[in-house]
This record gives sequence, structure tokens and C-alpha cells, in this order.
Amino acid sequence: MCSIFAIDGKTVSKEKLQRLFARTHSRGPDMSRMIEIPCGYMGFHRLAIMGLDKRGMQPFRLGNNFVVCNGELYGFRPLRDRLMAKYSFVSQSDCEILLPLYEEYGLDMFRALDAEFALVLYDEKLGGLVAARDPIGIRPLYYGLLPQGGIAFASEPKNLAGLCDSILPFPPGHYWADGAFVRYADPARADQYIMAEEPVVCAQLRRLLLAGVKKRLDADAPIGFLLSGGLDSSLVCAIAAREIKKPIRTFAIGMDTDPIDLKYARQVADFIGSQHTEVIITKHDVLSALPTVVELLATYDITTIRASIGMYLLCKYIHEQTDIRVVLTGEISDELFGYKYTDFAPNPSAFQREAEKRIRELHMYDVLRADRCISVNSLEARVPFGDLAFVRYAMAIDPALKMNRHNMGKYLLRRAFAADHLLPENILWRQKAAFSDAVGHSLVDHLKALAEETYSDSEANERCARYRHARPFTKESLLYRELFERFYPGQSAMIAGFWMPNKTWPGCNVNDPSARVLANYGESGK
Repeated sequence: MCSIFAIDGKTVSKEKLQRLFARTHSRGPDMSRMIEIPCGYMGFHRLAIMGLDKRGMQPFRLGNNFVVCNGELYGFRPLRDRLMAKYSFVSQSDCEILLPLYEEYGLDMFRALDAEFALVLYDEKLGGLVAARDPIGIRPLYYGLLPQGGIAFASEPKNLAGLCDSILPFPPGHYWADGAFVRYADPARADQYIMAEEPVVCAQLRRLLLAGVKKRLDADAPIGFLLSGGLDSSLVCAIAAREIKKPIRTFAIGMDTDPIDLKYARQVADFIGSQHTEVIITKHDVLSALPTVVELLATYDITTIRASIGMYLLCKYIHEQTDIRVVLTGEISDELFGYKYTDFAPNPSAFQREAEKRIRELHMYDVLRADRCISVNSLEARVPFGDLAFVRYAMAIDPALKMNRHNMGKYLLRRAFAADHLLPENILWRQKAAFSDAVGHSLVDHLKALAEETYSDSEANERCARYRHARPFTKESLLYRELFERFYPGQSAMIAGFWMPNKTWPGCNVNDPSARVLANYGESGK
């Protein structure tokens, strides 16, 4: 994934900055560098994915401008070919084209990028830093003001803890220049709806997802795939298997007592002919991983923590037992096409507002989970459903078409690929099951039991009342909040609050984010 760091100011020693930056070395274990720039310092931990030799090491420099970027720039080769008429390149790294692009287009560059990125550059003309993040926030970036004056940016909040009093996520789809944030993109917003019939919409969804997967298969390092057996990851794997035309490597995880996903993932793997690995975990694995997971996530959110334990342990296995460096995942489909709880949306307008909210907050929840669980294990995540063209199109579809009108969530996406026969029929039309539940209901049950053992009722009530922002409301949420405060005291504002169903909708006024507590869970957990 790589890790970036930049600071505007020289009141902190380089040695201290290097110690803080070393906290995210696992994001980029191949090479590390911190340099002094005119206004401060820049650092980079590299995970080599494109252009594997040392010439691809950052920061890149053009004249007196510098840049560090954690990102993948899709379709960069034609851009580089055009730029070669005016600029020289020393590596095969996609990120080397950024400074020439900035030289040509300035701040307008960010609107034109087809990329997942977080970057900081030094602009000699401005005499300071410019920072930017991709429109969805797939790549992480945080910032904080220094007590002595100046600003610092980093891939993770742990790099800024002890340096900045307040640490906040850099808003997706924004750039920061001349001391102000400017929004350059908002993919959650549709200026007008696409009022087309189902067959037309499905055909376009199919075309865009095929393209989104294909472009994410471009890597100079080995690729693997996370396969839950649900619709989203199964589609990504099946499309990739057909595109690559040789067995891909797929990985699934489940509890030792009651796994749900494993049998479905195995069916998909057999159908597409993948080289498949199952990872089995126990109660001890789950409870032992909890503090580590909270620290690496930098969140107290219930859903994110539950779902991260399985993903973290699966990626840990991939890192320790294989040579894979890049993994493709199925995140973001739910936010676009609906969860179990969006079946309760009272009307299309409410459905659309909820989707907009979820897309804008993705960087604090599902996207954060995928980034941290994967990057802490020195892997890079790629998210085809987060392809910008796909997201923009899906968000512009008439929301009346996206609502559950056929007793089947994500109907449009399923129908889009029905004629391809990429998947077994029972997988293509399988009801949604949340990842943390489908790893095994016992995973969540063990976590709840730990919280019950930790606090009495009176103690839990007293401790929950101590918090004003995002106040815990169950013993489990209190357990996570106290772990979070151990690692990031006073920084709860990094997360907006708890990911929960929309409690204003009938049937959704629940105190547990699991779909298991909803009346329409039905066959999802079988």
C-alpha cells in the first residue's frame, strides 16, 4: 500500500519524525526514505507494485518540486507516453507522472485522475505543501496542525499521534492548497438520474465492472483475491479468472465451529477453477486479535471491528504464507446497491439519500477496514466496485430501480451478469450475509461474551456516560471504545460515529448493526 508523510515546518527534529513515521513501516517494507524539503520534510515507505526496482522509490522530484503518493494511477502508460515528448522518466512507476501532470495542469490535475491515491507535493511557486485524496477515500490520508504552527499529513493517525493535538481524516475528493480545502469531486452526488430501463442499466453496469476489474489486474507483483462466497467478491474473482485465463489464487476464512461463507466460497472456487485456500480460525484467534485490530483500525465502530477481525487474520495468513502483494476485494457494492436494512427504505428518495451518506462516509468504515487489514500485512488492496466511473454511474441510476423490488437485494447487479454464467446460479442469487456474520456467528458471539464478562451493568452505564462524542450504548461498544482510547486518547472525532441502520426507518430502530437482528435476515445466515 505504501505510507506517506509530510510536514510543513522544521520545529520538530528529523529524528523524531522518523520515529513517528516508522510506526507504519509495514505499509511499505521494501524501502524507506525521509528527505528535507524547503518547507519541511517528506517521507515514504514503499511497497513495490509497479516498477519494482529502486528507481521507483519516492519522493519524486521535478526541478524544485517534490511529491509522495500512495496510489495506483490507472491507464498511466498512455499518459506517460504523451508526457515523454517533454519530460524524462527514470522508472516504470505510475506515480512518477504526477509532477509532470501537475506542471501541465496544476490543481486541475486532480479532477482528471483515474486513480486511487493520497498524495502530498511541495510546490516551489506556492512555497508550501499541496495535498489531495481520491474522490472516495480508498487511499488513507490524515492531517493535523502542529502546536508550534504548520501542518502535517500522514497515511495513518498513528504517525501523527504525539505530534498533533487533533488528528482528522483528510476529506475525500478534496485538495488542500494555500491553507484551505477545496472539493474537486463528489461521486456520491448525481446531478440528474439515468431514467433508463433495466436492460440498458444492467448492460452498462456489466461493461463498467468488467473494465474496473480488468484495469486492477495490472501489476508487476503477484495478485490474489479475497473470496467470501457472497455476490460481490465472487463476481470480482469470476471476472478476473476469465480475464487472466489461468487459475487465480483465492482465499476464504471461517470459524472452526460454524462457518457460513466457506462452503459458498468453495463452490465458487471450484466453478471458476481457482487455486483456493481456506483459513480456519478459533475463539482464541478472534479474542487475541481484538486489541491489535482496534489499534490498526483506529476506530471504535462496532461493525468495522467485527468485520475486520476475519479480514485481518486472512491477510495475515496471505502475508506469511505466500508471495502475494496485491489483493482484490468486493467492498463498496453494498453502499451502492443496498444492504439488508435498505430494504426498509420508505421511498426511492430516502434510499438515495442513504446511499449518498454511505458513499461519503466510506473512508471511515468499510474502506478503512480494507485498507488497514490489508496494508498492515504489507499488501495492497484494489477495489473494483470503487472504480470511479462505476460509482458515478451506479449513483446516477434511478433509485426506484435500485430498491428491493424483486425480494432480492442488488437485483440490477445480479441481472447484469445473469447471461454470462460466470457463477453458479445459487451464488449469483444468494441472499446477502454480512461478512462478520458469515465468517461464523460465533465470532460476534465471542466478542459479545467478552464484553459481558468485562463489565457489570452498573459499571457499563457509568463508563458509557463518560463519553460525549459517539457515546457507547452497549457493553460491546464500550469495550471497543476503551481499547480505542488506550491507543488514540481524545481522538474520537476521527470517526463520525457508529455505522448503524437508519433508525428513523420502520424496522431499523435496533441497537446492533448486524443484519441478524433485522426481520428480513431470513436465509442470509444459512
